[in-house]
Amino acid sequence: MYRLLKREGRAKRGEFQTPHGVIQTPVFMNVGTAAAIKGAVSTIDLQEIKTQVELSNTYHLHVRPGDEVIKKLGGLHKFMVWDKPILTDSGGFQVFSLSALRKIKEEGVYFQSHVDGRKIFMGPEESMQIQSNLASTIAMAFDECPSAKAERKYVLDSVDRTTRWLIRCKKKMEQLNHSEGTINKEQMLFGINQGAVYEDIRTEHAKRISELALDGYAVGGLAVGESHEEMYHILEETVPHLPVDKPTYLMGVGTPQNILEGVERGIDFFDCVYPSRNGRHGHVYTNLGKINLFNAKYELDSKPIEEGCECPACKHYSRAYIRHLLKAKEMLGMRLCVLHNLYFYNTLMEEIRLSLDEGNFKEYKKNKLTRMSSND
Repeated sequence: MYRLLKREGRAKRGEFQTPHGVIQTPVFMNVGTAAAIKGAVSTIDLQEIKTQVELSNTYHLHVRPGDEVIKKLGGLHKFMVWDKPILTDSGGFQVFSLSALRKIKEEGVYFQSHVDGRKIFMGPEESMQIQSNLASTIAMAFDECPSAKAERKYVLDSVDRTTRWLIRCKKKMEQLNHSEGTINKEQMLFGINQGAVYEDIRTEHAKRISELALDGYAVGGLAVGESHEEMYHILEETVPHLPVDKPTYLMGVGTPQNILEGVERGIDFFDCVYPSRNGRHGHVYTNLGKINLFNAKYELDSKPIEEGCECPACKHYSRAYIRHLLKAKEMLGMRLCVLHNLYFYNTLMEEIRLSLDEGNFKEYKKNKLTRMSSND
């Protein structure tokens, strides 16, 4: 159940009650594609760096080790040793990114595994079954993610099919949640809004899926080729047509700047691989912008990545030491950078929530963006 605590313009401050605890929103979900954050980050680390929600990938876990294996081991929470909420995406985005290896039909998608080439079929029912086996807190509906630049006719047909698939997902999940042997009988379902950059298709689709009384709603198919301005415009047009009393999730976005802009336009949930991916390449976030620890100027720098930061890296280690680890290709260097970046993102969300609680989000956003652009 979602409780809207406060609004400032379209920005929302809420609480989302789940079977695995309350999520304070706006929230950034830390991405652990194959049931682990890349960069040797454990679920014990996630507790320390203020993670509220972990996100895993249905397609990847289905391929390896197999969702049936995870079910036999008691579900994803037990498998990962994580007692807080987990969101699993439906596998749709990964399947559709394998454009050379897949064939879309009304019943679902036929495609080849990127690991061993074996043939796999996934449709709405299969995606729900896999996610039920994983026993995540929140399951995402199976959808097609058309290119942001796809032709209008293709997008219209794709969105219609996504709506039909969503109805099938809802029916299958209701069945699974009442089935003997299901680990999480309170699994929640989020639907996904699509429509590329066609605002009329987006708004019409938002209205249609809002009628299905789901647990939450996502805006998908953005940050896949369109400009930031186009993305913000689509959010401005689309989000008002999604239920204000349900969480709204912007999938796969983004930078700290994207998050601040998204919150202002009514988004509650975010996820992105940027903090972990950038961290593994020595790019770390600070309140004065992003810095590259490979730069020679940090060779003798005894300061932490950011003064005053309470993350495990900044509390103990210098920029110079972390730079040495990265240059020496020691895994610890990547790990410390990823921990710092995720802590930075989780702290950013804490600050956003506090600014909304205090009614000064707009001022906070302006100041934060100004400071973070100083290193650009």
